[in-house]
Amino acid sequence: METLTETPVVLQPRWKRVLGWTGPVPRPRHGHRAVSIKELMVVFGGGNEGIVDELHVYNTATNQWFIPAVRGDIPPGCAAYGFVCDGTRLLVFGGMVEYGKYSNELYELQASRWEWKRLKAKSPKKGPPPCPRLGHSFSLIGSRCYLFGGLANDSEDPKNNIPRYLNDLYSLELKPGSTVVSWEIPATTGPPPPPRESHTAVMTNRGGVSRLIIYGGMNGINICGRGAFSEVSAFKTCLPGFPGAPCAIKISKVIWPTLTSTTPPSPPSSSASPPATRRATGRPRRSGGYKVRTWGGFGYKVRT
Repeated sequence: METLTETPVVLQPRWKRVLGWTGPVPRPRHGHRAVSIKELMVVFGGGNEGIVDELHVYNTATNQWFIPAVRGDIPPGCAAYGFVCDGTRLLVFGGMVEYGKYSNELYELQASRWEWKRLKAKSPKKGPPPCPRLGHSFSLIGSRCYLFGGLANDSEDPKNNIPRYLNDLYSLELKPGSTVVSWEIPATTGPPPPPRESHTAVMTNRGGVSRLIIYGGMNGINICGRGAFSEVSAFKTCLPGFPGAPCAIKISKVIWPTLTSTTPPSPPSSSASPPATRRATGRPRRSGGYKVRTWGGFGYKVRT
């Protein structure tokens, strides 16, 4: 099994609470998702005394919230779903639409005109399409989305939940200007990460090699302290060299390799207090930028 030793990069982040915003602020929630389009943060769904179907947009340049007038095939409210941004096109996959009822529907939101469209993705040539799920990761790497893991309900009665944790891997190729998409099941080697939901996944690129890094998550009462790191050029599973280290996967052959390090990275110092502890659910992203904004989540109180 391949062993990769990398020196952790220690950043010096500084927390700053954003105040003075105007406009219709979303109500508190958790299980929502957020993505960025230029200076905009788009927030959709989530849950708080029911599943939320609202779409809110925050302009980071003007510090204003607004609710766009959407049209088209508007999806039902959902929580713990997959959300990615490809230019001005946003994709929503899966999630919980009501208690015990999960989705495997795929929707596209064209933010240039705030129009929703339901996409009918073709099944893989070999194997079934992704089953309904929540808590999965949905990551955009180049022109492909990668779906990993999540939680399914094997009960036909939504009120009688029979949980099944997943560690399956699917890819979805996006073609510019086309709504025709097809699921694929990448051929993988190496032991895959254990089944999990509510994990995180990010894409990195170093030396022309893209990697999908999966970390943490939950499997029943077990919290996953290991992740899976994967290069987008040869999926290969890796078990970390210390507790809490991420695993990886190379994406091109799909091999799951192993990250090792002698000691875990130390937490960086910060001159400001971090946000209160909460379950990580919003996950706004700005790739290649310098600021990360968090909104909402679940702690002792549902926060905004």
